[in-house]
Amino acid sequence: MDDKPVVADQPAPNRGALEMLTAELEQLQGFADVQASLLAGHSATLGGVWGSSCALVAATLASDCPATLVVVTPRPATIDTLADDLELFTKLPVMSFRPSEANTSRTVVIDEIEGERLRVVKHLAADDTPPKLVVTSIQALMQPVPNRETLASCTRRISVGDTIDLEELAEWLSERGCHGTSAVELPGEFAVRGGIVDIFPPDALVPARIELFGDEIDSIREFDVATQRSHDPLKHLDVTLLDANSSARSHLTSLLAEGSWFVLVEPTDIDEEGRYFHERQDSPQKLHSTRTTLAEIYKFPSVTAAGIPSGSYETTCHLGFESVERFSGDLKKVRDELESVAGTERVLLACETPAEIQRLEELFAGSPLLKKKQMDFVIGRLHEGFRIVTRQTVLLSSAELFHRHASVARNTRSYQGRAIDSFLELKKGDLVVHVAHGIGRYRGIKLLEKEGRSEEHLEIEYDGGTRIYVPSFRIELVQKYVGGKKLKPALAKIGGQAWARHKKAAEKAVHDLAAEMIELAAKRDARPGIRFPDDTPWQKEFDAAFPYQETPDQLRAVVDIKADMQQPRPMDRLLCGDVGFGKTEMAMRAAFKAVDAGYQVAVLVPTTVLAEQHCRTFRERMAEFPYEIASVSRFSTDRQQRKTIAAAKEGKVDILIGTHRLASKDVEFQNLGLLIIDEEQRFGVAIKERLKSMRTVVDVLTMTATPIPRTLHMSLLGVRSISNLETPPADRVAVETRVTRFNGELIRSALLRELNRGGQAYFVHNRVHDIKTVAERLNEIVPEARIGIGHGQMAERELEKVMVKFVNQEYDILLATTIIESGLDIPNANTMFIDDADRYGLADLHQLRGRVGRYKHRAYCYLLVDENRHLTPEAARRLRAIEEFSQMGAGFALSMRDLEIRGAGNLLGTQQSGHIAAVGYEMYCAMLEKAVRQFKNLPPPEVIDVNIDLPGSAYLPPQYVSDSRTKIDLYRRLARITSIEGLTEFASELVDRFGPLPELVEGLLERGRLRVWAHQWGIHSLHRDGRYVVLAYGNRVKLRELVERAGGRLRVADQVSAYYLLENPDGSPDELLAEIKSLLQPAAVAA
Repeated sequence: MDDKPVVADQPAPNRGALEMLTAELEQLQGFADVQASLLAGHSATLGGVWGSSCALVAATLASDCPATLVVVTPRPATIDTLADDLELFTKLPVMSFRPSEANTSRTVVIDEIEGERLRVVKHLAADDTPPKLVVTSIQALMQPVPNRETLASCTRRISVGDTIDLEELAEWLSERGCHGTSAVELPGEFAVRGGIVDIFPPDALVPARIELFGDEIDSIREFDVATQRSHDPLKHLDVTLLDANSSARSHLTSLLAEGSWFVLVEPTDIDEEGRYFHERQDSPQKLHSTRTTLAEIYKFPSVTAAGIPSGSYETTCHLGFESVERFSGDLKKVRDELESVAGTERVLLACETPAEIQRLEELFAGSPLLKKKQMDFVIGRLHEGFRIVTRQTVLLSSAELFHRHASVARNTRSYQGRAIDSFLELKKGDLVVHVAHGIGRYRGIKLLEKEGRSEEHLEIEYDGGTRIYVPSFRIELVQKYVGGKKLKPALAKIGGQAWARHKKAAEKAVHDLAAEMIELAAKRDARPGIRFPDDTPWQKEFDAAFPYQETPDQLRAVVDIKADMQQPRPMDRLLCGDVGFGKTEMAMRAAFKAVDAGYQVAVLVPTTVLAEQHCRTFRERMAEFPYEIASVSRFSTDRQQRKTIAAAKEGKVDILIGTHRLASKDVEFQNLGLLIIDEEQRFGVAIKERLKSMRTVVDVLTMTATPIPRTLHMSLLGVRSISNLETPPADRVAVETRVTRFNGELIRSALLRELNRGGQAYFVHNRVHDIKTVAERLNEIVPEARIGIGHGQMAERELEKVMVKFVNQEYDILLATTIIESGLDIPNANTMFIDDADRYGLADLHQLRGRVGRYKHRAYCYLLVDENRHLTPEAARRLRAIEEFSQMGAGFALSMRDLEIRGAGNLLGTQQSGHIAAVGYEMYCAMLEKAVRQFKNLPPPEVIDVNIDLPGSAYLPPQYVSDSRTKIDLYRRLARITSIEGLTEFASELVDRFGPLPELVEGLLERGRLRVWAHQWGIHSLHRDGRYVVLAYGNRVKLRELVERAGGRLRVADQVSAYYLLENPDGSPDELLAEIKSLLQPAAVAA
């Protein structure tokens, strides 16, 4: 193998070759006449514009346009691809103006498109710096926009140094539809905390934090949604909140500066698609007609660009562009095909990553094209290649060469999803578990005063109405109860024996389970396995060719998987991650590693549809490498299956993907090195037993979409190899979910919205016997839609045909059973209806919903309930949970509780679920972690358990932190801090998020510092006793050192306590605190 340098060392190729093309285009005969015509205020026609050559034309015109160049396409789906192509030919920033989807749905919290439209409108209305390039569609231009006057009246500029009335600002925001919340995460939200206001304007990419000094604005800073920490300062902030009832009906053209031009791509299609869009509207009167929209456009100099233009009296130029022949996608033939296509022409090849360029340079190493320097590589996306005949140049993309879908860049806001940690969300009335007292009910936070001390406590109610109060710094003793059982457990009795019994039984079960798991792990480690080599240059190129930015979780998982594979023992790793979080990419990198080392890979999946999906994904991703990928499933004929199986036995197939057929006895491999299992829990006992025998010799990677909560993951470290993908991709927008009765009008408007943006929809109906009746009903509701039917009882060939047609967009709606639940990945389908949704479990609903929202569009999921059926409370609760928690993040994880318990059951065995229900999930995990650490002779994790009982008030006052959930989160985090550096960082975060620290909060942090220092001296508690402060200690050596430092004021009383004589027993609480601080703080700090 050619041992090339690592891809990261390769400089990105320059784009000079492409930017030269715009200069060359200007020299083409007739093109200069078109430019002159536009500059003179007239129109022109361009013919022979094929594929992505339209972007080259627009980029060339934009450089000469005096104001804004607006490119209009016939279909919304092409806006993003054209914007991508434009970035290849020009350095000018490109803005997209997409059609709004807000005509049918209730107001959504994040409306990406409305925000984007407002951003473009404001940018055009700003006379000083109008954008140079806007890409839009006829549908977007037919939708009215606010005029300059409306924009001005709906915009409020907030500047540093201004004096503002906070109440009046909050009222203005609320009246105009902004949602008040405790922590701003989404556009259209605001939060007021003391002298701090956080606002996320609908058109902003990031939210802003306004800090006041009195009534004056002291600073405005942008901040990060995930960390809530601020960064870049701003001089002012413009907040535009349009009035939903506004009657402003302007055209976008009214905002364009003089000297703007239009490019109309395929004008005949624009007219046709515009009319079709208008006809399909429920309220067409709310739109501008196609005729009036085009009349507005033609008030500006415009050029029509088409492959074959219609006759025109305007200045006309026929460009020498041609479409390029299709390539077979076969790695062995690509080089010959390209050489025959290019002939003596120059080839410019667009690749998505530097790694891809390096790989293609290797592939074409001996090619005359490279030898004669006829071939250049550039980084970027090109969606449809073309030939410039007069310049003897061919432009192509690597995606076209290998029949891959080019990924579309999404220049969106970053909604950073929070990692799953559902146990922080504590509401009044929730069940909690106290380590010592058992299961109780949380009743809220209460401020208690005792012997000159004010502190906040968690109030917990037990059996018989008994209440206990847990101080905020002991909050770690309380956990949210998650049990996984349908029945709610009874509240524990304070002083009763039942809790102690449950706890003891769970501890024994956990001890036995840990012993068994450690024994299994030891046996596995003792077995010889395959030691795969370190990453080769090919592996590095393959990894680097991934067109997206990996999440930290993904990077960690890849490192762990490869480390396991490079060990001389069989790997047995579990890869957990929600739908769409990147498990397949991780599996492909592992598969590549095995094949690159000369081994075969088997990929076992639960459904036929998923087998085909994976086969397509693996082939596309590995297209540039000489690997043979095949599949066996019901979609293959018996003859095809026999042929594939024989090839696998001879070692001619590198990666074999299939359903349970793969686990049959007749399937043999010549040199199997890695087995990848998707959703193992969905296979039967017989297959699992066969897999068990395979596990002893080959490396195994098991994937599951059932989330494993972090607490369980942590408790199994070192016993079970788990990689957890918890972070949603940064640009993933939550699926808007809605529960509704079956309603023809709603279904029609939602389907039309999807069809209007060029998309497709799923309609899930899980009963085969009446699926045709549902198809007839849908036909009546949307006669203009093409409907395909798919279910598991169809003949394999027939089902495959339906699926392929849907993938190729020959059907608008796929009416199917839950056969689509696993793995069907069609980026263009972004609306889903689930009929009789009350019949599904939460996990199934979640899995189904994961099929949409995997692309750039906002996705919608409608949970339909029969008009006449009464809902059981359980079903209603389930549907409400999935509707409420459609948002990515912590709240979303909360609704997945039963999923997490299911995940625990899959991992630990169902017999453990009774113990989980008895003591609660978090305590069970803590016990398991403790048992594992004991068996492995590891020290317990560092926890600061110091009880400080000194006079003085210390808490987070409601004026400073008003939201109780945020408060609990902060108290929990404070209780977990084990270092002074951590406390300093925590204090800095409080100042940033909530403003300057009040005395009460300073006191809280001071006590935090005392706890850290006391812990370092081995002291367990501090309390006042008359003229003394009593120190309970556990380390005599350290205490002796402290006695020496105290200069005779500290005396040891017995084996467990020492007494410190106060210098000023009558001093204030602050003075007492300062004295204890000077005693405990390390010498370096004191100095």
